[in-house]
Amino acid sequence: MSHGHADFIEVYPDALDADTCRTIVARFDASRQDQPGKIGGGHYPELKHSRDISISGLADWKDVEQRLNLAMCAGLVHYLRKYPYTLIAPLMLQRPGGDGQLRRLHHGDVAAMDDAELTRLITTVYVPGRINLQRYPAGEGGYPYWHCELFPKDATADTLHRHLLWTLYLNEDFDEGETEFFHQQRKIAPRTGSLLIAPTAFTHTHRGNRPRRGDKYIATSWVLFQRAERLYGQG
Repeated sequence: MSHGHADFIEVYPDALDADTCRTIVARFDASRQDQPGKIGGGHYPELKHSRDISISGLADWKDVEQRLNLAMCAGLVHYLRKYPYTLIAPLMLQRPGGDGQLRRLHHGDVAAMDDAELTRLITTVYVPGRINLQRYPAGEGGYPYWHCELFPKDATADTLHRHLLWTLYLNEDFDEGETEFFHQQRKIAPRTGSLLIAPTAFTHTHRGNRPRRGDKYIATSWVLFQRAERLYGQG
């Protein structure tokens, strides 16, 4: 169990193989489906300058969406083993003990679960967000505005259900372009196939620095809580 000075920013190298990453980048460039990147539903190029494809629900991107979600889920299993309260603290989860009586889960229970059981719990509690493929053009692209991923923008409250953010870096043939976290004073250098997972709240305010001498490609999304009706039933 990790205590001490955890900053809750985790990077998992080789979450996706380099060939698959290259293929996704090539498909992005060939697709001509990209749109100007938005923030919270609005287009503010001075805050975020990118070309995006929201691939979720698009038939011709279904295989990529599945590959990325599988990579994210594998990383999430590792993340929850390191930080079990990610799963336990917001929800009073319980399960039958040896005597058949329900009891609350604690962090030791997560450690004792095998990957299959933990994955089942993940799919019960969480839902994957919409995946955006993004290209940040060299020398001008970026998301220089300090921001977090948890905000009360939409009536469905989806943006308030965001629990974790993730970014999978699809290339590294550029300079700079790090994901920079303000309070933790950490810069994550993009590496092909690396998966970044971090919390969505103001504590993990961050920005995407401008790539130099090459375009930066990423896939990015969130891990959201299931809606209350799914988690708790109606009423």
